[in-house]
Amino acid sequence: MSEDPQKDPIEALIQNVLKELQAAGLAQKPAPAAPPPPPTPSASPNPAPRPSAAPTAAASGGLVIDLPDPTSDEARAEPGIDRPLDAEGLTALMNATTARIGVGRAGPRVRTRSLVLFQADLAVTQDALLRDVDPQLLDEFKLLRVQTRVTGGKAEYLLRPDLGRQLSDEARAQISQHCVKNPNVQICVGDGLSAAAVEANLRKIMPVLEAGFRQAGLSLGTPFFIQFCRVGVMNDIGDLLHPDVLILLIGERPGLGRAESMSAYMAYRPQSGHTDAERDVICNIYDGGGTNPLEAGAFAVQMAQKMIQHQAAGVKLKLLEQ
Repeated sequence: MSEDPQKDPIEALIQNVLKELQAAGLAQKPAPAAPPPPPTPSASPNPAPRPSAAPTAAASGGLVIDLPDPTSDEARAEPGIDRPLDAEGLTALMNATTARIGVGRAGPRVRTRSLVLFQADLAVTQDALLRDVDPQLLDEFKLLRVQTRVTGGKAEYLLRPDLGRQLSDEARAQISQHCVKNPNVQICVGDGLSAAAVEANLRKIMPVLEAGFRQAGLSLGTPFFIQFCRVGVMNDIGDLLHPDVLILLIGERPGLGRAESMSAYMAYRPQSGHTDAERDVICNIYDGGGTNPLEAGAFAVQMAQKMIQHQAAGVKLKLLEQ
């Protein structure tokens, strides 16, 4: 029986594609398989057969295709444009911005490398949004744990920002029972939109804040952690504890491939009805391109002292300083 004539053009097409991959350095011919070891004598005349490992692509004679990691620093910095008119200028331009430029294209579409990198960075964002802060970190700082009015998990938290701005009744009772009232400075930690940001920065910024305020002669309240937290919850905390300055360390909305950015929101005597106009913020706190968490902590101490001196924050503080 003759072979199916339809298989010949398909096989030829496959071989042409494999040759192009090999020429581009994206595929390697498998190394020849090593000969099987000679049989060893056994005491048993009928030894039990050994389970064989699953055949690999190389062992089965298939083609080995190994794509490089697109998330490495070297891969991110490599231009995707073939034969650029000014290679040095393109490299300098790419190094001057975090925007995705110089990635090239394949016809009207992005290249596979750019698409894979986008998907990898999107996965970082989704992981930061959906994961909880490591409880061991909270135990390390002996943080009391409370929750907002979000009861439906991350899905409800993302859909109902209003619930994340209000403490639950149980949280109010816990804070009233366990936290110091009327401190000069109250430090709180909220998961916000990135658990990774809290985990990346808390160990560095918290000691700076605590040491800085003690050195400045300012009393500290009882620090605690707020799950499903939004910035507006500062008003509820102010109504309960009446601090002179409230600092909320919270994970920022993650960008593509950037999940460790944290913010420090600050307010002077926050209370119900206050808006963002009564708050200041130190944003983009992270190592390697953002505001160093050690410097951010020192700056927060200075800003808190100004708030207490002028008895104001936000827009009003800026007007008084002019």
